[in-house]
Amino acid sequence: MADAVTYWNGVLLDVIRQVGGSPCPIARGGAMMHGAIYDAVNSIIPTHKPYLGTVPANPIASIEAAVAYAAHDTLAAAFPNSTVDLASRLTTAVAGLDPLAKAAGKAVGEAAAQMMINARSNDGADDNTPYAGPPNPQPGDWRPTGSGDGLSPNWPMVTPFCIESGSQFRPPRPGGFLSKAQMLRSEEYAAQVNEVQTLGRFDAEATGNRTPEQTTIAFFWANDVDGTYKPPGHLFDITRIVSEQRGLDVVENARLFALVGLVMGDAAIVAWDAKYSTDLDLWRPESAITMGSMDGNGATIEDPAWLPLSITPDGVHFSPPFPAYVSGHATFGAAHAAIMRQYFGTDNIMFTATTEDPSAKDVERTFNSFTAAALENARSRIYLGVHFQWDGDHGFLSGTALGEYVYGNCLTAL
Repeated sequence: MADAVTYWNGVLLDVIRQVGGSPCPIARGGAMMHGAIYDAVNSIIPTHKPYLGTVPANPIASIEAAVAYAAHDTLAAAFPNSTVDLASRLTTAVAGLDPLAKAAGKAVGEAAAQMMINARSNDGADDNTPYAGPPNPQPGDWRPTGSGDGLSPNWPMVTPFCIESGSQFRPPRPGGFLSKAQMLRSEEYAAQVNEVQTLGRFDAEATGNRTPEQTTIAFFWANDVDGTYKPPGHLFDITRIVSEQRGLDVVENARLFALVGLVMGDAAIVAWDAKYSTDLDLWRPESAITMGSMDGNGATIEDPAWLPLSITPDGVHFSPPFPAYVSGHATFGAAHAAIMRQYFGTDNIMFTATTEDPSAKDVERTFNSFTAAALENARSRIYLGVHFQWDGDHGFLSGTALGEYVYGNCLTAL
């Protein structure tokens, strides 16, 4: 049964489904909402250090009201173009509360929300300067593949939530190669391309190169298309599933969801730093394979008809519109797993998760640990045909390091 925190997490997911777009502003909005909720709850019942600060709280203040107003105000600020009726959700959330307790809780929630809104008012998230890649893309350079121009190219410069900068957990260059030309000619690169060329082609299951379970895994974790709760929302929903399974109360949920939200806010910055902030800007498998004769590598084979498994509800195969290295899914998933492991004090928690990808309708998958889920999430992108394995490997490593850092340095014990 939903408490105040999970109720508003559900509202957040509705907003995500409606606004769609890049995972970056979605992760930012989730971090803002859950961070403000935490500070509101922690101001009434202080259990850990605040995120931004503590606001004065009347002892009679309703936690439900504090959560509701903190969530409502931050959602409205983070997603100004959303058409979700937040006012009606707020009315439902506070219905039946004692008027005095409601008013006291409202004051706390509004103050916590305003702290967050002020903190993020000039964080760089509104920089919509278009991607400025090389005027004449060379082999290995990312270029559009038909799904749009590069999304969120300026996100590496957004102010982080808990870390110092997006480069703090920047991964090494793929394969350790210092130049793109050296990387393209290497055996390692050929192995990366050939694997996704075989496993990730749209018809690989029909030809026996991808198993039915691998296809299921690919779509289970995808949630790339608008109308779904996107990768951050998927992980928020897994958090809810585990929270309900473990019987967490509203105070515990406030901190857990805040840690998850804050780490995903920073995971977007870390992953997009790797995508855009070096001279790599690595092309997607779709480009690498359809233009394979350009790479100077005799061990790769060009296939102009190659398309990834990834598909829109309208039947169009596509690659996400931003560079491949590193995988955002892998970074988000590993950061989430690191928080969950440390919060619950163990990795060995079994849970069954669902998905919203339209190509995986009614699919459920059961995992024996948070790490197992994160590793499958990263691997799924090869089966989907949109990433190389080193995109997943280094996204997983960066996300893990990020999650461990955030848990050790944010919302810690008093």
